[in-house]
Amino acid sequence: MEALVAIIVVLVGAIIVLAIQLVRSERELRAFARFLNRRDSSSNARTTTSVHTRGFVQLGQAINRQLDRHQGERIAADEHAAEMRRGLTYLSHDIRTPLAGAKGYAQLLEGEIDPAVRQRYLEAIDRRIDDASKLLDQLFAFAQVQDPDYRLEREPLDANEVLAETLASLYPQFQERGWTPAIDLADEELTVLADADALERTFRNLAVNALRYGAAAPTITQRGCAITFANRVADPASLDVERLFERFYQGGEVRADGSGGLGLAIVSQLCRAMGATARATLEGDLLAITVEFEA
Repeated sequence: MEALVAIIVVLVGAIIVLAIQLVRSERELRAFARFLNRRDSSSNARTTTSVHTRGFVQLGQAINRQLDRHQGERIAADEHAAEMRRGLTYLSHDIRTPLAGAKGYAQLLEGEIDPAVRQRYLEAIDRRIDDASKLLDQLFAFAQVQDPDYRLEREPLDANEVLAETLASLYPQFQERGWTPAIDLADEELTVLADADALERTFRNLAVNALRYGAAAPTITQRGCAITFANRVADPASLDVERLFERFYQGGEVRADGSGGLGLAIVSQLCRAMGATARATLEGDLLAITVEFEA
């Protein structure tokens, strides 16, 4: 009889302990829920537990890891949004500048009767509208390659032939600078899997980048599956080669040229879509940008 009583006492004690543990567990789970429901998403607060069993400690650690990951993603998203706002502000300024210039020349044109002067004004208006169109074209191209559904139809193409045609189309710009690019192609034909329009835009953006920022005529070389555009730059200290392919990045004081800072970002995205890679190096004042295609 005494043994039975002892067993009952032990069982009652165990039930009481379990009930207390259950109540504490329930209270702790509700505390976790209240913390998550009331926590400000921008807060650095982390949860703690007063129940130090392995399960609750691991649960608290898992919650805090998720909060840390969420906060890192939020900070990255905020930085991305801020960068986009700054870039679009700069770009809108770059677009407004030539349009404002065109408007100013149009106002001068209204009161001008000299045919020669009127022609100069019309040419100036045309140049400024062309500048604004190029910026809008770059913005459209960048938005296009950023689309997750953007796909390229790749086919075998002679990269050297596309390169030659692209450079020929830019002959007036090189002539205006008084430059003749040095071209050194190891192979007469370099067949790559690429999209014709994307490949042409890639080469055009690289050539325009050299025209816009170079201090001397570029050297364009092809070795194996790699094509490199290299040119001297006037202020190498102002360039961060690690950031050259970032959208809206413009080193030094080139902001005033109204280029928008999207050319090399588009090159990087197009190369990725074609299975190629784009990289930049800076040795002294020689900036080299290489596009390497799949073998």
